[in-house]
Amino acid sequence: MEERQEHKRRPHYSGKYPKKFNEKYKEHDPEKYADTIEKVISKGSTPAGMHIPIMVDEILDVLKIQPGETGLDCTLGYGGHTTKMLEKLDGKGHLYALDVDPIEIVKTKARVADRGFGDDIFTAIRTNFRNIDEVASEHGPFDFLLADLGVSSMQIDDPERGFSYKIDGPLDLRLDPEHGESAAERIMALDADELTGMFIENSDEPYAREIAEKICFYRKKGKALDTTTALRELIEGVIVMQKDIRSLSDKEKKDAVKKSCARVFQALRIDVNSEFEVLYEFLEKLPNVLSENGRAAILTFHSGEDRLVKKAFKALASTGEFETNKDVIRPTPEENFRNPRAHSTKLRWIKKI
Repeated sequence: MEERQEHKRRPHYSGKYPKKFNEKYKEHDPEKYADTIEKVISKGSTPAGMHIPIMVDEILDVLKIQPGETGLDCTLGYGGHTTKMLEKLDGKGHLYALDVDPIEIVKTKARVADRGFGDDIFTAIRTNFRNIDEVASEHGPFDFLLADLGVSSMQIDDPERGFSYKIDGPLDLRLDPEHGESAAERIMALDADELTGMFIENSDEPYAREIAEKICFYRKKGKALDTTTALRELIEGVIVMQKDIRSLSDKEKKDAVKKSCARVFQALRIDVNSEFEVLYEFLEKLPNVLSENGRAAILTFHSGEDRLVKKAFKALASTGEFETNKDVIRPTPEENFRNPRAHSTKLRWIKKI
């Protein structure tokens, strides 16, 4: 006798529209509620649990993917770029994709399979993209390669991941929550000088010293800093007391707080996930995983990582063995409106010659 499946009711919420992440059931099912998804995007927002791929046309123009080629998507994420690259293969060749996130890689593998791309043309591998040499030794070299260095919107939007200061959740910030220290553990382990250095080096936070000292003061008092809200409130308390902030209007104060929160959370995320170290290692290995005439494109989202990519690509071009773009490629105004998270994006590419 066939087992009867229990009916799952949609989440209940107060008010006319859902506000919490787990209540936005339509946004979590983009295939079923396409009209709702388009409305959200048309208003310049990203649907909950979804990631809108950035600069797709520009990336495809740079990579010039041909059927039969072998490619590598170093940062699988939601699979938006992956799907577009698979379409360009036209059923011939193979695309490998990497992701260190054990939660999202399972969802994306299923999502890509549902779109008709099976094991014959697509393989997802759970590993950090710093390991491209190991991947290439088995599956390469690669004719085209993409690395999107941004954090996926699914991770930012999910309060359980602790990536955003805007929503309450555990202060985690790990791309792979199964390994390493969380952000809460990191700020408990570092002294004021180390915290100050991290906030300056990773995000150019102007009030780095003041925030670092307040964190250490909280620790001495035994106050918990293990949630996104606790850290946000600490930062807010520091910023509004600064001499150059106190004379500002309420709106200007709020903007100053938001910017410092964004910078501190970025600095912690970079530190927790060793993002600069990973990028250094990746860029060092990149030339050796490309085939003859191989193309690579990298999307960056803040000045620190863009400087590293620009410097590495310039050095490669100086050898005479690679070409690179002289002028950075930016998103169009139209894309920035539809997807505000694209604003800071820069696209750089190299080609092996």
